[in-house]
Amino acid sequence: MMKFTEEAKSAARRLKLMAFDVDGVLTEGSLYYTDSGIEIKAFNGHDGVGLRMLQRAGIHLAIITGRNSLCVERRMKDLDIEHIFQGIDNKLEVMQSLLSKLKLSPDEAGYMGDDIVDLQVLDACGFAAAPADCQVRVKNYVQVISSKDGGRGAVREVCEFILDARGELEAALFPYLPKR
Repeated sequence: MMKFTEEAKSAARRLKLMAFDVDGVLTEGSLYYTDSGIEIKAFNGHDGVGLRMLQRAGIHLAIITGRNSLCVERRMKDLDIEHIFQGIDNKLEVMQSLLSKLKLSPDEAGYMGDDIVDLQVLDACGFAAAPADCQVRVKNYVQVISSKDGGRGAVREVCEFILDARGELEAALFPYLPKR
């Protein structure tokens, strides 16, 4: 069962930008390397559908991650995510810059992270979420904790929560439903 505050619903209604960490959020957090040094990550297809539903609802999406990875760039391009920031040491600074570029306030932004490197940006956004298996300290900085682990559908669950809070979930699901 997903944990959230009533404040989270109100914050989700204001969202115009939702940003996500990668390792531990869009993936389960393990780092895989082949013998030739190629990094491999597994992304959850259900999460991708959730991200597309947010996009169709008019919410800007961003990726802000501390690592650089070609597979992240490829996956985000597959999902048509325009704002991709990799190799970031100061995620808060990047979020503030993106908000300025998009002419948005922090109350109109959300972030989903899982570790202490995400705390500053989670605290600065109007909406903050984390997967079930996030680091313990993160739980004090978020309004929504998914019932699912990172890379295992947590992002999809949070995307659907946002759409439901905005009264847009049924419309987002409609294109996927059988026509009877």
